[in-house]
Amino acid sequence: MTTAPHQSREAPPAAPPSALRLHRELSAIWGTPPGWGRLSAVNHTILGKRFIIAAFAFFVIGGLLAMLIRVQLATSGSAFVGPEIYGQIFTMHGTVMMFLFAIPMFEGFAIYLLPKLLGARDMAFPRLTAYGFWCYVLGGSILVGAMLTGVAPASGWFMYTPLSSSAYTPGISADVWLLGITFVEISALAAAVEIIVTVLKLRAPGMSLDRMPIMAWYLLIVAFMMLFGFPPLILGSILLELERAADLPFFDPTRGGDPLLWQHLFWLFAHPEVYIIFLPAAGAISTILPTFARHELVGYRIIVVAVIAVAFLSFGLWVHHMFTVGIPHLALAFFSAASGLVAIPTAVQIFAWIATLAQGRLRWDVPMLYLAGFFVIFVIGGLTGVMVAMVPFNLQAHDTHFIVAHLHYVLIGGFVFPMMAATYYWLPHFTGRLADHRLSVPAFWLIFGGFNLTFFLMHLTGLLGMPRRVATYAAEAGWDWLNLLSSVGGFLMTVGFALFAADVLVQIRFGKGFRRNPHQARTLEWAMPTPPPPYAFASLPDITDRADRLEPGGLGNRLARGEGYLGFARNRWLETLGVDMVSGRPEQLIVLPGPTRLPLWSGLATCAFVLCLLFKLYLLSLLPLIAVVWLFLGWTAAAAAKADLGPLPVGRGRELPPHWEAERPPSWWAMIFTLAGDGTLFLSLVFGALFLWLVAPGWPPGEVVLPAPVPVAGCVAVSVLAAIAGRKAVAVLRAGGSPALWLGLGALMHAATVALLAALAATVPGPTTHSLHAVTFTLLFYAGLHAGIGLVYAGYCLWRQGGGYLSRRRSLDLRIAALWHDYTAVSTIVALAVIVALPLLAVVPETRP
Repeated sequence: MTTAPHQSREAPPAAPPSALRLHRELSAIWGTPPGWGRLSAVNHTILGKRFIIAAFAFFVIGGLLAMLIRVQLATSGSAFVGPEIYGQIFTMHGTVMMFLFAIPMFEGFAIYLLPKLLGARDMAFPRLTAYGFWCYVLGGSILVGAMLTGVAPASGWFMYTPLSSSAYTPGISADVWLLGITFVEISALAAAVEIIVTVLKLRAPGMSLDRMPIMAWYLLIVAFMMLFGFPPLILGSILLELERAADLPFFDPTRGGDPLLWQHLFWLFAHPEVYIIFLPAAGAISTILPTFARHELVGYRIIVVAVIAVAFLSFGLWVHHMFTVGIPHLALAFFSAASGLVAIPTAVQIFAWIATLAQGRLRWDVPMLYLAGFFVIFVIGGLTGVMVAMVPFNLQAHDTHFIVAHLHYVLIGGFVFPMMAATYYWLPHFTGRLADHRLSVPAFWLIFGGFNLTFFLMHLTGLLGMPRRVATYAAEAGWDWLNLLSSVGGFLMTVGFALFAADVLVQIRFGKGFRRNPHQARTLEWAMPTPPPPYAFASLPDITDRADRLEPGGLGNRLARGEGYLGFARNRWLETLGVDMVSGRPEQLIVLPGPTRLPLWSGLATCAFVLCLLFKLYLLSLLPLIAVVWLFLGWTAAAAAKADLGPLPVGRGRELPPHWEAERPPSWWAMIFTLAGDGTLFLSLVFGALFLWLVAPGWPPGEVVLPAPVPVAGCVAVSVLAAIAGRKAVAVLRAGGSPALWLGLGALMHAATVALLAALAATVPGPTTHSLHAVTFTLLFYAGLHAGIGLVYAGYCLWRQGGGYLSRRRSLDLRIAALWHDYTAVSTIVALAVIVALPLLAVVPETRP
């Protein structure tokens, strides 16, 4: 929970060290060991590059699958692959592009750039970043490995039920998707918490919220969208896996379930995901375009408001994808209006970019070429999006190739083209070399022309009635020539991407060197050497203006001489600063962990747990699960302080407390945001229960059993007592006493909560017989799991107290645990309230519409 290496009150040197000496000292502290030591890397520069490289590798795989699809559809009656293999190819293409390329590519750019844009030395939780990377790579490898061995899912990348249920998809292919995607989403949620805390707490001193670079605003908003958007998908995957593995009937209409519940949970994630993919690319546009327009971004504050509006509205559009499933007309009107409304804040951003171009003096370069392609393609995608938002047109175009074309115009135009511009813009920062652009221009025209030839014609085949997700079609339909041209365009686009990759490799290997800031940008990432050193900044800047109005040249020289904050090395600590979330006022000295293989081992243990579940080895899965818990506790066991240090010098005449003695350090905020994501999953589960009661057939069940009031009241009482004990432990410690008694009481109360919840679960009449009983069992399991984790927290804090790691100043472990105890009590009470209410609602069917 805290990271506090060997402590000392050693003061910084009286005079700043020379720039060369400072560079050597910081490099020795922040560097990653060579050879096998690279597996211990936690530095954001290294991990950002790894995310980007891995995402591009998955993009290649997804692109090859797309080419197989285009070969199959090039002519009518094609026998290139059969329907089963085509189903796997189609499913894996969408899965790879949506889950293994787009989101991780954005994560890679964010991890690499954020500290540099914010004037920090690293992300808030480097080991969490590394763990997320290993979860991403290992989870993606499970999915790709299943494809290579012929057991890939074939139900579509959206895995609609009942097609994906065990009755229609036996074997492990659907389980591969459900467990593999859930494994990968650990990385996405870890990145969301990491980005939020980094943006809010690790900015340079003086960088208030209204001085942040616009890219940081985009990434912060997208991270919140991920935090609240991914839990519904994770819940849906868990519920469907429980149905497949344990026969709990959440989606079985013969036993009180409903297949539409899956669609609601999936699209609660998947429609915000479209904007999660687009907004980081829009942030890159808002950063790159002013540089080449040679004019600051027009409408900075208006754009921030527009992005927040897009994020808010995106969560009200999920039924946009379900217009044909029998939604009531009033709901259709609401979601149709909301789908059109989201075009307004999107258009605000586009007009702000046009205004920036109009007021500046445009300088053409390859990044601007790709941004021009973005404008053309994305505007077309936006216009077709407004079309499909209208219910009458949607009813005609739904599930045709028109939707496929619209989706690709939005995602490739809105993400891939801006990311390619971003690659050319920031590649000199990655490599320290400039490109000669011999391949980049022909690559652009092949990609741009091939893309439009491929997907514009799909609008026409869709309007002519060609359905999506079909492996073949009859010659009499008259779609052959359009499909053949689409396939030719796809191969032209593939050649363009190959030239792009070759151009990047040529630049990395043979590009010309330069000193600093080749684009004459005014953002903070160019105020450092390129390629960047592992510590990013030799000293941290003091920001007095908006972070896109800086002079990186002069500022970079001053920072390199150690004239900013932390312009020295101390105790071999990896130091950066934490600030007030709003004003940017320095609040705490943050000491980050160094290279370690713990994230790798934790990722491997998590992978082993997922594989045990995949192959139905449920008892054996307990061993890697225990290993995961033990390894996570080991993250902080060796990094602890046994003495109070008080405020320490940080330069420029300031003294700040180390983060483990601060009131609101990054780890405290990380728990807050983690619980917010956890709460979203819980509320999605409650939504699912109420949806089934309101809509699903077969309610009420034949047997309705009210839970016994005594165990329910007992659960409420002991969970509340556990939360009170956690708070009292903090209060006693801060008063100078020993919290051991209260910690022991809290552990006892959590154990009692688990026992009482288990007793209640034993009274549930056959969870496989009806969805009411399945939901009841799942809610009890959720509450019991959190109480069990609370027991682990209490035991961990007892160990920390016995080891001398806690004091009046060093109460952070207890305060973080108290947040968990509070959440566990509240969620347990709500879960029990729903469990009591559902049987009462079930026996009053006349109240249902």
